[in-house]
Amino acid sequence: MTITDEIERTLAQDPVMAELLEKHDPYSERDWAEFERLCISIINQQLSTASALAVRERVFDLLEDEVTPETVLAADEDALREAGLSRTKVEYVQNAARAFQRNDFTREGLADHSDEEVIDLLTEIKGVGEWTARMYLLFVLDRQDVLPLGDLAVRRGIERLYGNGDGDEDEVGEMTRAEMREIAESWRPYRSIATLYIWAEYESDT
Repeated sequence: MTITDEIERTLAQDPVMAELLEKHDPYSERDWAEFERLCISIINQQLSTASALAVRERVFDLLEDEVTPETVLAADEDALREAGLSRTKVEYVQNAARAFQRNDFTREGLADHSDEEVIDLLTEIKGVGEWTARMYLLFVLDRQDVLPLGDLAVRRGIERLYGNGDGDEDEVGEMTRAEMREIAESWRPYRSIATLYIWAEYESDT
């Protein structure tokens, strides 16, 4: 995502976010193909960052970095499990592969769909929940006003930055999601970009 002067002016109205804008470049990822990024989100579900990265690398190596609906469906299920996918996640990536063969989930295909419509379409796939769908909105479709509070790092990052503690995660009290949404109101319509800075700050402390 390109950080324009308008985005910076909007986010800088929040003093905490203004400091992050000065301190960090926004979190970024390589430009994954649509299906690749959905598979990554499925792999990442309920895993630590390090574990998810290790599994992803083994799965992508198995598929010779050609991660498409066709290669996933052609892959040996036992080999996928040996690469680190649980039996359930093998089913989930296969479900995603079949859905991509049936429907156009590309950037172009979803360009005229609202965020909520995209979430509704993607969560029809067994194994794709709201968190995974919001990761797709943010990282694949480049939607600018996504607030993925289903992401643990985002919640912990907001608690560290806006909670009452001294920055020590064990000292910061938990905030409700309603409180987090209220904090994020000042970031509209660029909550996705604010989230990228939250991630950048969180990763710098871990």
